[in-house]
Amino acid sequence: MSYTLPVDVDERPVAIDGAGTLGQRLAAVYSAGGTDVRIFDVSAHQGEVATEYAVRHADDVKRKLGLDAARLGNVEPAGDLEAAVRGAWMVIEAVPERLELKREVFGELDRLADADAILASNSSSLPTRLLIENVGHPERVLNAHYQQPPELNAVELMSCGQTDPGIIDALMDRLPRYGLVPFHVRRESDGFIFNRIWAAIKRESLMVVEEGVARAEDVDGMWDIWVRAGIAPFALMDRVGLDVVLNIEEHYAEVRPGIPVGPRKLLSEYIDQGRLGVKSGRGFYDHPS
Repeated sequence: MSYTLPVDVDERPVAIDGAGTLGQRLAAVYSAGGTDVRIFDVSAHQGEVATEYAVRHADDVKRKLGLDAARLGNVEPAGDLEAAVRGAWMVIEAVPERLELKREVFGELDRLADADAILASNSSSLPTRLLIENVGHPERVLNAHYQQPPELNAVELMSCGQTDPGIIDALMDRLPRYGLVPFHVRRESDGFIFNRIWAAIKRESLMVVEEGVARAEDVDGMWDIWVRAGIAPFALMDRVGLDVVLNIEEHYAEVRPGIPVGPRKLLSEYIDQGRLGVKSGRGFYDHPS
């Protein structure tokens, strides 16, 4: 039977294991959405600091994310991990990015958390497939990679390979009430979605400067103009024309050995279907005349 959120989810807290920069931001977000939060950190002092941060910023986060919760959730530090996760409907792991540490933590979370609790890793580089060695119930484990809320409020949800699909469906539906925008990573991907895209942008920016093509401030100046326009990558490709985009990609492939063939293959598939973008009425999106 596919997972569904517990009927008493609104009365249960979210637990956060790890009270660093992101842990305290997440505590503020969930508090702003009206959910009680418990924070645990091996440093009791850091747990107190994170709690103070969340309490101090929750009202501002609520305003920035346009939330209408009737109250702010209570935020409290927990003296130990067992106390933190008891009764939580979701436990978010936000400990340092060390594989063996995270494996140990997930073994503990699986043992201590309620049977219906979701176990979510905020790891930005380690897929949860690598973290479930000591987990008896991997079907409740997934990556939930947050950016930097409240300003960057995207969350990427990726299966550990054994995650109950109902958990991802439930979070896709639940997270927007906290002002978060969830995205389903549909297969395991190092870097998830955005970090892969950012890696290419960052690499090319560095190459442009290293090759003497432009100064760093020129790159940033052009970036500001492009971002200000607010045209997303696939919408822009549709506007340019997918046949034109393919021609450009083929030229790059000729002058830069090693460029992957996958993007050109995808473009060719769309072009073969007559999906050229705005000019044909269909591309990656439909464009009614």
